[in-house]
This record gives sequence, C-alpha cells and structure tokens, in this order.
Amino acid sequence: MSTFRGFIAIDIDATPGIMEFEKEIKKTDADVKLVEPQNIHITVKFLGDVDENLIDEIEQIMKDSVKEIKPFTIQLKGTGVFPNQNYIRVIWIGIKEAQGIETISNSIDEKLSKLGFKKEKRGFSPHLTIGRVKTAKNKQRLLDIIENYVDVEFSRQEINSIKLKKSDLTSKGPIYTTIRDAAL
Repeated sequence: MSTFRGFIAIDIDATPGIMEFEKEIKKTDADVKLVEPQNIHITVKFLGDVDENLIDEIEQIMKDSVKEIKPFTIQLKGTGVFPNQNYIRVIWIGIKEAQGIETISNSIDEKLSKLGFKKEKRGFSPHLTIGRVKTAKNKQRLLDIIENYVDVEFSRQEINSIKLKKSDLTSKGPIYTTIRDAAL
C-alpha cells in the first residue's frame, strides 16, 4: 500500500502586503519558519497519511462538497497567534467573510469520516498560517510586529477551487503538489 501525507487546501496568492508582513517578521530575527510564497494556503482539512487508492473517492467528496457553492471572495485581515501570546506556535493572518470555507470544511469533514478520516474535535477556525515559531527568541519584537498588523487588510481574494495536495517534507521545507482539484 502506497501512502502520501495529504491535505485539502485553498491556494492563496502571496500579495505584496503578505510578503511585506513576512519581511517585517524576518527583521525581528525571531526563530520563525515562514511559509514560502508558493506554499501559502488555507488548510480546509489535514488528512495525514492517505492511501493512494482513496484519491478518486476523496476527489468525489471534494466535488460533492462544493457543487452547491459559487465562487466567493474572502478578506485577509488582521494578525494573531496560536495558541496564545505567552506560548506562540503559529503566526496567522485572519480571514473575514469565511462562511463559504466553513461550509466546505464541515461538509468535507463529515463525508471523509465515512472513509475513516478522524473528524475534527475543534470547530473550524479559518486562518492563513504565515509562520511557525520554533523558540521564544526575540518574542517581544515578534509580538510588536504582529500587533502593528492587527487591523491591516492584506487583500481580497476570490475562492474558486479546493485542492487535494501532497506534502513532501524536505530539509529545505515542504514541497506541495496538487493531486486533484475541485472547482466551485
């Protein structure tokens, strides 16, 4: 049985505003692994190890989950951290007008559970991961930058498809490959 590390995602364009935010984070010299411009995405559902024999069924579930949904626009606005400012693991950009993404995510989560994928315990929290924090080095400088962008609108982007992606982890960072695509 051949498997791959997979997830379902929405690709997001690396706008000048997003790249400026990443540049400011870099200047803090904090211990952060930033998401590469070509890898910026919204995770709809993390799958983990996926049996390649399930690809067609996953694609059908993706198509079924978006067939009633027309392309829609989201607003990328604001910044924050998970889980909290005392212990930062993830730096994110907020997503406004994300009801469409939530609807898709909930449908996919429900349908994939019938294939044996675990249902999410937490509710869907739409966000765009920008970086992962490794240590507390220069944490205050990092928090100051995040605070500077807390009310910034980065862009509006049209959502018109979801993608099944394969993630190959390498020493230089992950390489994402689109395996299947479901248009809205």
